[in-house]
Amino acid sequence: MGFRVIKTALATLAAIYTAYLLGVDNSLSAGILAILGVDTTRWRGIKTVFARFTASLLGLMLASALFEFIGFYFWVLALYIILAYPLLARTGLKDGIITGSVIVFHLFAFGDVTTVAILTELKLLAIGLGWATIFNLVYMPKENKTLITLRERTEQGFSDIFRHLAMHLRFPDTLWDGEEVLMTSSAIEEGVQVAQRARENRLIPQDEPWQLYFQMRRQQLESIQLMMESVAFVSRHVPQADLIAVLFDRLTEDVKSDYYEGETERMLTELEKSFRGLPLPQTRDEFEIRSSLFQLTRELSRYLEIASREKKRKSTSAHAIIQ
Repeated sequence: MGFRVIKTALATLAAIYTAYLLGVDNSLSAGILAILGVDTTRWRGIKTVFARFTASLLGLMLASALFEFIGFYFWVLALYIILAYPLLARTGLKDGIITGSVIVFHLFAFGDVTTVAILTELKLLAIGLGWATIFNLVYMPKENKTLITLRERTEQGFSDIFRHLAMHLRFPDTLWDGEEVLMTSSAIEEGVQVAQRARENRLIPQDEPWQLYFQMRRQQLESIQLMMESVAFVSRHVPQADLIAVLFDRLTEDVKSDYYEGETERMLTELEKSFRGLPLPQTRDEFEIRSSLFQLTRELSRYLEIASREKKRKSTSAHAIIQ
C-alpha cells in the first residue's frame, strides 16, 4: 500500500468528519474534494489545490449565472461543460475542472442559487481541499535512499560499460549485447524523476544536488554512446587501442570515486600528444581505425569535461559530482 493511499484515506476521513461536525450539508462531498486534492509532493499539492479552488470558484460563478438565467435543466449542465472546460484550460486551471464539476453538480442537485447554497459549497471546498493541503504539507516520504540506490546502479552501469569497451579495444572479436547501456539509461531517467520529486517536497525551493548529478550522468551517457560507435569501427587490434583501453580500465574505478581528481584527463592529454608523433597510416584500413580512435579520444575528453564542469558548480560534499 502506497503512502499516498494512506494520506488520501486519512484526509478523506478528516474532511468528512469535519463537515459532519460543522453541520455542513452533504458532508461526503468534502471527502471527494479531499481525495482530489492529495498529491505526490508538497509544491505540486499546493499548486493543485490552488488550481482546484480557483477553478471551482469560477465554475460556481458561471454555473450560478446559467442556472439563474436559464434554469435547472439537465442540458444546462452540458452547456456549462462546453463553456467552462475550455475557459479553465486556457487559464491554466485545467487541474481544477473535475473539482469544479463536483461543486456545480452539487449546486444543481440543491436546485436553487441562494446565499446558503453558495456558502455550503464554499465550506465544502475549504474543508476538503484544506485537509488535503494539511496532509500534503505535514509529511512526504524521503527519497534519499532511493536516490543513493539509483546512483550506485548508474555508476556500476558506467563501470561495466567501460570494462566492455576496454575489452573490445584489446580483443575486437569480442561480442557484447549492450544490455548495460539500457539498464544504466533506465536508472538515470528514474533518478531524474525522483530528484525532481525530492525538490518539489522542499518547503523552500532550491537547487537539488541530485538533479545536477543525474543531469550530468545523462549527458555523459550520450557521450558514452558516441564512444561505442567509434569503438565499433575498430575491427582489428592495434597498439594505440591498448593505450586507450588503459584509460577505460581506470574509469571503471574512477566512476565510483567521490571526487574528480583529473588524473585520467592528464593521461588522455599525454596520450593525444603521443598520437600526434606517430607516422601517418599506410593503408585505408589503418587510416579508418586511427580515425575512429582519434574520435574516441575526442569524445572521452568531452565526457571528462562534463564531470569537471559540473563539479565546479558544487561545494565538496558527500554527493560531489564525480568522474
